[in-house]
Amino acid sequence: MGKLNIKKLALTGTSVAELSVLMDKENIEFNAVECVNWDSYPYKPKMKFRIAHTDDAILLNYQVEEATVRAVYGEDNDQVWTDSCVEFFVIPANDGYYYNIEATCIGTVLLAVGKDRHERERASLDVMSGIQRWASLGREPFAEREGCAWELSLIIPYSAFFKHDIKSLDGVSAKGNFYKCGDELKTPHFVSWNPIKTENPDFHRPEFFGDLLFE
Repeated sequence: MGKLNIKKLALTGTSVAELSVLMDKENIEFNAVECVNWDSYPYKPKMKFRIAHTDDAILLNYQVEEATVRAVYGEDNDQVWTDSCVEFFVIPANDGYYYNIEATCIGTVLLAVGKDRHERERASLDVMSGIQRWASLGREPFAEREGCAWELSLIIPYSAFFKHDIKSLDGVSAKGNFYKCGDELKTPHFVSWNPIKTENPDFHRPEFFGDLLFE
């Protein structure tokens, strides 16, 4: 299983649009998402991510290159996984509940929690509004088109973990995985950071999550 050591940063007055520059300055390293787990879906776009945390939020920066790109959905908690989508699944507390935080290339986000893929509870729009997003492709939906390189930054406040009362992640050992997918793109794909050993594509498998060690 993979392991990430997640650095803590002081985020004072930095906007989400400046997050990539901040991470460059702090030497936050990228991690590749390149596990092709299912022979039926061999396409592997180029994707990398970097992650850090602060006193009150998780910071994520994704960089992607893919053959085609799509952003049909513009409303939070819609079918974002069918568009050009990056995903972060995490168990923030040692109780089996994991959150799926899925975001398209234009920053449309799906957030839900549960112990498995069934009966998941989606976040309210009030909770969703607290997630800051910046997308290099802008925020307006568009149909599938020839691909390009794109970047997405998220600031996810601890309040987004709405089934828990998380005040700090300092010193926490969590579990999680990172994904790239696009179920309805011209070339569907399902790629992960940590390998998944199942017969068919399934990201909702916490037994294959890697270790996330927060500084």
